[in-house]
Amino acid sequence: MTRAAEDRVAFMATLESLAAKATELETRANDLRQELADLDQRMTAIANALHGATRSAGLPGEPIGEGD
Repeated sequence: MTRAAEDRVAFMATLESLAAKATELETRANDLRQELADLDQRMTAIANALHGATRSAGLPGEPIGEGD
């Protein structure tokens, strides 16, 4: 095999490897985005529950019935 042919084979192998890695990274980024969205939903639910508990307990800081 000539040097040029060897270079092309090496180039194609590198290209395939990089494409596979890019696909893995894209999948991981999508997974992380979904995990962040799920975490945001849980944090919102907890904040709402705490807000409701504070209001129903009549704790100081916000009189019951205000802030709606």
